[in-house]
Amino acid sequence: MSVVLAETPLATRIAATPVERDQATHLLDAGRCRLRLVTDAGEEVPTELTSLVQSVVVAVAAGHQVSVGTLPEEMTTTMAAKQLAVSRPTVMHLIENGTLPAHMVGTHHRVKTRDVLDLRHAMLAKRREAFDKLRRLEDQLDQF
Repeated sequence: MSVVLAETPLATRIAATPVERDQATHLLDAGRCRLRLVTDAGEEVPTELTSLVQSVVVAVAAGHQVSVGTLPEEMTTTMAAKQLAVSRPTVMHLIENGTLPAHMVGTHHRVKTRDVLDLRHAMLAKRREAFDKLRRLEDQLDQF
């Protein structure tokens, strides 16, 4: 059985046992597999949920730890800062310049989780693009 590495009210992080990792690897080695999940009542689980489970199987087969968690629909600026890996003052700056939409609850700012996740995705894409550009520049300089 998987080992629970960390558990909080919002997330659980587990590490698969060697047997589970081998089972996942075997499943994937059998070729391009498509998981089909069925409830006890015989209903097929929707494709979106099945693909989510399949991505967990792929991660386990690769030896990665898997984290499962929930996020509230709205979050505080402190929570947003943790999700974005920036300081809270940086989040406030992002709100002030309109990069991150927010609304007030009393005297406190709140942001929609979807907006934070979209911004995080955009920030990561921008970092990857900058890194790729730097690698191409390095390759060009190596040619001289």
